[in-house]
Amino acid sequence: MAIEKVMVIGAGQMGAGIAQVCAQSGFKVLLNDVNKEALDKGMKNIEKLLARAVEKERISESDKTDAINRLTPSTEIKDAGSCDLVIEAIVENMDVKTKVFSDLDAFAPKHAILASNTSSLPITEIAAATKRPEQVIGMHFMNPVPVMKLVEIIRGIQTSDETYQIIEEMAKKLSKAPVEVNDAPGFAANRILMPMINEAIFAVHEGVSSVEDVDTVMKLGMNHPMGPLTLADFIGLDTCLYIMEVLYEGFADSKYRPCPLLRKYVKAGWLGKKSGRGFYQYS
Repeated sequence: MAIEKVMVIGAGQMGAGIAQVCAQSGFKVLLNDVNKEALDKGMKNIEKLLARAVEKERISESDKTDAINRLTPSTEIKDAGSCDLVIEAIVENMDVKTKVFSDLDAFAPKHAILASNTSSLPITEIAAATKRPEQVIGMHFMNPVPVMKLVEIIRGIQTSDETYQIIEEMAKKLSKAPVEVNDAPGFAANRILMPMINEAIFAVHEGVSSVEDVDTVMKLGMNHPMGPLTLADFIGLDTCLYIMEVLYEGFADSKYRPCPLLRKYVKAGWLGKKSGRGFYQYS
């Protein structure tokens, strides 16, 4: 099956980024969000990022125009009826996701593949909400999507080889590096990353070192481009906590217990860069 038209559900940072790279790679794209204000903001952010890419001479003005012309805003999930692939990029909540996938199953063509950009929720469970579980798969893009090369392609227990191969080829057309991952809590990226971030928070919580010094250790000692606490702020501390809870529940292993300081910051509303304060303060 050839993928020609893609719907991306969710016009937030991740969804808009996915829509942008799909449009730049020659696919017709519907960017869908039930919230018209969020949809307008997502479309404007894509145009802004494409304009910046022109300024930096990464793409031409005609490339920008072509990409924008391939993008169409949508507020109706039934618009999935014209698409070959739907990529969901909404809130990390299983009840919300399964409702969306159940609706997509009703509206998308029988041949269409349904993908989730979930960072931690089981693809097998999401797929079970549809009558086409063999055509459901995970496409976990990294943030920011236009910049980061990796895409985790996650097989649910029902995902067919054909579906995997089509999505692997699709990821390559997006100039991404696909990595095959089986369905497990946190997949590969977050199973490795989040416990490291959580341990860095424990180091601060237990008075081992300061926030700045923990980040410096990892940047200068381990050659990481960004310290784990800066990265946590960038990801969102609420997202970090949620993923740690998924790992803790999924493995029932104390090594995945979220740090009390992480819970305290989230309860305080200190969510990182998006709220203006996390481990660092942002103006």
